[in-house]
Amino acid sequence: MTSQFDSNTPQPSRFSKIGWIILFLVVAFLLGGAFITFRKSERHALPKEPPIGEVPYFSFTTQEGKKLTKADLAGKIWVVDFIFTSCSGPCPRMTSHMAELASNLSKNHDVKLVSVSVDPENDTPSVLARYASNVQADPTQWFFLTGPTQEITSFVTQGMKQPLVVEPMCKPSHSTRFMIVDRQGMIRSYHDANAPEVVQKIMIDVGNLLREK
Repeated sequence: MTSQFDSNTPQPSRFSKIGWIILFLVVAFLLGGAFITFRKSERHALPKEPPIGEVPYFSFTTQEGKKLTKADLAGKIWVVDFIFTSCSGPCPRMTSHMAELASNLSKNHDVKLVSVSVDPENDTPSVLARYASNVQADPTQWFFLTGPTQEITSFVTQGMKQPLVVEPMCKPSHSTRFMIVDRQGMIRSYHDANAPEVVQKIMIDVGNLLREK
């Protein structure tokens, strides 16, 4: 009796079957990744949100002892936070996030970073210069600002609508938010320093503002 299949008849190899399965899984993975990326791009391409408010006029002093005003930042996108150099609470984390942003945005001259001291009596330009040097801040990209106490307080609380409590013999208690400002000097979004993936979220907002016409 002869066998059902001739030994000379080509048989489908096991390897080819496995190969087709692997190819199918790879294609499914790539299509799934493309869909997720597409959905993310749709989510981030939302209609333009109305501004939260307008940044008021200010004239403060940088770590280099130079004046910086709102007009100097016209046409730029900027990220603002409030810190002080002797802070052992949220400030180191906030400054670390800003340093990461500075690295990510180092080649984009349309974006600036602004850290305003809420302890201006102690954070003189020279103190801020040392602090900035410790985080390797480029003074043309990342400004550390100080000024008269009353003007700083007014700028934070009335202008930027953020909490600030300064009591005698106590360290300032301040907002941990990052504020993203557009080219027209309008506040467009807030992000808390303690939020997960806050740097990535800020980068998304900055990217959207860079694409705005």
